[in-house]
This record gives sequence, C-alpha cells and structure tokens, in this order.
Amino acid sequence: MSVERTLHHFPLDPASRQVRLALGEKRLPFVEIQVRYWEMPPEFTSLNPSGMPPVLVETRNQRNLVVCETRAILEHIEETESEPPLLGRDAGERAEARRLLQWFDRKFDNEVNGFLLHEKMEKRLLRMGAPDLAALRQGREALRHHLGYIDGLLQTRDWLAGRRMSLADFAAAAHLSVIDYFGDVPWKDFTTAKTWYMKLKSRPAFRPILADRWPGLAPAAHYDDLDF
Repeated sequence: MSVERTLHHFPLDPASRQVRLALGEKRLPFVEIQVRYWEMPPEFTSLNPSGMPPVLVETRNQRNLVVCETRAILEHIEETESEPPLLGRDAGERAEARRLLQWFDRKFDNEVNGFLLHEKMEKRLLRMGAPDLAALRQGREALRHHLGYIDGLLQTRDWLAGRRMSLADFAAAAHLSVIDYFGDVPWKDFTTAKTWYMKLKSRPAFRPILADRWPGLAPAAHYDDLDF
C-alpha cells in the first residue's frame, strides 16, 4: 500500500528534526511544509490545536491520518514501519531509549534550549530584543553538564541507549544540532561526544539537517563540516 506523507515542521526546531531523522533513516519519502508556527497560521493550528510542530499527515487509500507531537509521531513511525528498528530489538535498550527521549525532550529542553535557543533564536524570531547575557551563561553551563553526561554514557556504550543506534541518539543529536547551528557547543572539551556526533552527521539521514538555513539566522562556519 502506497503512503503519502507530509511533514509540517520548522527547520530549526529540535522536535521536528527528530522526526525528519527518523523518516530519513527508515528511507520513507515525505513532502516538507515549513511552518512559521509562532505566527499561529490557521491552516496549521487546525491540524494541531497546540500550534506546535511537528505534524505528520499520512494519506492511505485517500484517507488522511494526522499525527501530532514528536513522541506520537516517532512511535507511530516505529509501529507502522518496523525496519530498521529505531527503538532497539532488546527490551532493556528500548526502555533506555525511551528514558533518554524523555531526558532530552524535557530536561535538556528546559535547562539548555530554554535559555540558549530562547535567547538566540526565539527572541530574534519574535522581535523580543537582544539576548540576555546571564541567561546565555546559564544555558551554556547546563549544556556542559549534559555533554558530560553524554560523554559518560558513550564511554561504556556504543550508542547512547546501548549497542545499537536508536531514537535516543537522534533526539540528542537533534537538540545539539540546533545549538551547534549557532556555534555554542564546546565540542573540543567533550571528545567522546564529538566523535559520536561526527558519526551521526555522516549518515545520509542527516544531510537535509546540515542543509538547513533560515533567513537572518546564519549557521556557524563548522555547522555542515563533517570533519569539524
């Protein structure tokens, strides 16, 4: 059965990037519609009342299925397209992948993105004025804590959740990739995490992420360099 997929997303949104990476890794074609979600366009809020990306619309036999929010979309993709498995084949690794998904989408997002991306990206998009230096310092300190945690996991594992690459790796990379877009990741101080990120950057699914650009928000010079 042929399936047509349309993903409504914002290119510099970590949540949207997780879904794009999962679709790319499973080699599932999809049409992209970029959404200026902060403007609350009616055609988008009619799909997701929260007004937040991403939203995946699937068309099967002329019937549309609308799936909203990252975790719901990722679980849906995994249920309907089982190969390659991105939650792992082992029950323990699947549980660990889900734990880390929650870690990055809640703890990392609150402690790091809530400061760095708010100050550097959201304020710019919403025309809220200059970044607050104290908030930037707080976000950078939290980022170092999380990179240390990632380094620690990877010193005893091949990938974040265990022996195989999983959605946990895509979640972490999606969040870090947006921060790296703005040049704020201190990779030189976290060599294990850097090596892991380089492996992910080299995957075909990551190429569209590295090609992302947004008017008025230029990426750091090393952003799309695979040997940074």
